[in-house]
Amino acid sequence: MPSHSTRNVRVRTAVVTALLLTAFCGCAGSRSQTPPPPGRGPDLAGCPLLPADNIWNARVDGLPVLARTNDYVASIGAGASVRADFGSGLWEGAPIGIPFTTVEAGQPTVTVSFYYPDDSDQVPYPIPRDAPVEGAPPGGVADGGDRHVLVVDVSSCVLYELFDAELQRDGSWAAGSGAVFDLRSNALRPDGWTSADAAGLPILPGLVRYAEVAAGEIAHAIRFTAPRTRDTYVWPARHEASNRGEGELPPMGQRFRLRADFDASGMAPEVQVIVRAMQRYGIILADNGSSWFLSGAPDERWDNEALRQLMRIEGSDFEAVDVSGLVVDPDSGQAR
Repeated sequence: MPSHSTRNVRVRTAVVTALLLTAFCGCAGSRSQTPPPPGRGPDLAGCPLLPADNIWNARVDGLPVLARTNDYVASIGAGASVRADFGSGLWEGAPIGIPFTTVEAGQPTVTVSFYYPDDSDQVPYPIPRDAPVEGAPPGGVADGGDRHVLVVDVSSCVLYELFDAELQRDGSWAAGSGAVFDLRSNALRPDGWTSADAAGLPILPGLVRYAEVAAGEIAHAIRFTAPRTRDTYVWPARHEASNRGEGELPPMGQRFRLRADFDASGMAPEVQVIVRAMQRYGIILADNGSSWFLSGAPDERWDNEALRQLMRIEGSDFEAVDVSGLVVDPDSGQAR
């Protein structure tokens, strides 16, 4: 289940103001193994993965279908199969998926140097030396790929994400871009800014995690990639990663959902949880990459054979949905 994600990040000339973070209540704890109760969004180690009313956590099974849904699906691949870009074990020597880690209060911060500084939050990052890097073998260095690093400070519920990260000999880090997200806030990136993801969105809230599948419910949209996108973006995305203007190409941030009549009977229970999430909460286009690749975190408890059942789902089983009616403020991720 290899990832073939590519990036085309446009450098902005706007000056980035340093992000000043305030301390929030301590919220260290264990990862939840039960579905979130009504009115509460998904969480991780006691921290919300964005507020319950955030667009990532909004159901879209009752929203209207976009007129260009067939064009968008065809451009991504109507006959292409869904793939779980996560699993157990190793692929080409590295864990399968986008890893993340948590740190407690007092984790030493480090300096990160960016080659896209104008779109990056230039603040100290609490990244440990042994933070997992996407595509890196255990104890080794990633050779190519997106090399994402995702860290949650569970004492403040702040998420730190890096793209193309590499640990330096002095303990500092170098990266393409970096973004900081207050997980208790609906604030979006400044309009036009990228993040550690091409669409300017956080990555962690869109990952499929084993704990939530084992608990029986994924109560949020899932991040996915497409090979070709348009040179624009729609809410809640803040950035595009293309120079193509064809109208049949989907914009960054486009929400899709699996059709309600898709029959998942006969699929493994854990796969049915993923199917239900795609029908209720949908998937969000967040980066350029392989067609219908769903993002998730590596975990040795995944059953790779079961996850391959997702390949029974094809692009023609999806429809593009219109989320514009959920917008409260275009500069906020809050959904009606």
